[in-house]
Amino acid sequence: MIDLSSKAFIFDMDGTLVDNMHVHSDAWRILLEENGVEMDEHKFLVATAGRTNREIIPEVFGDMSEERLTDLAVRKETLYREAFLPHRKPIAGVIEFLEEAKELGIRMAVATAASNLNMEFILDGLDLRKYFDAITTASDVKVGKPEPAMFLVSAEKLGVNPSGCMVFEDALGGFEAARRAGMKAIGITTVNSAETILNLEGVVEAHSDFTQLNVQRVVEEYLS
Repeated sequence: MIDLSSKAFIFDMDGTLVDNMHVHSDAWRILLEENGVEMDEHKFLVATAGRTNREIIPEVFGDMSEERLTDLAVRKETLYREAFLPHRKPIAGVIEFLEEAKELGIRMAVATAASNLNMEFILDGLDLRKYFDAITTASDVKVGKPEPAMFLVSAEKLGVNPSGCMVFEDALGGFEAARRAGMKAIGITTVNSAETILNLEGVVEAHSDFTQLNVQRVVEEYLS
């Protein structure tokens, strides 16, 4: 019998619990257009997913004051929340998956590069916070993904060894962060194709949502 108390699930939020990365991409496009910066939307999304605004904005706009960085970040996230609010809903199958994991006693965390405000917008706005024993956001780490800090901090908060954690992710940087943290990952294909995801080291499965995922099977196959 597997000791489920020593196992944990760590979920990315944007693009994993909700299918919203295209809305983030639109918000970035508007912000960049407002400031005269051109972008290839898909390349930008793939390159920046999982990273924090504090990392992305100076790279795109160059050196700036703390006040300017904050203003740009606030503008971008306001655009995102206003656009996503009418469409805000959990990705298919995730509620059932979280319910099953909770009933089995698996500890769960969210590890997201989002701001606290965006985390609350999703987890509280959709009543998802109740499923999670720990939440790690951009404010908890100095660097976002692909650095492993976000996942390692989450495992520490849960009191579970990294090798006992399964990560659920959508971003290439997130899969690399999981690998560096010593964790296996299951991919959600909201941004990248299953073929691309499955070619990455440490990724064991890829799905369009959670409808085909079974908690007991995941634990028995990958965390036993």
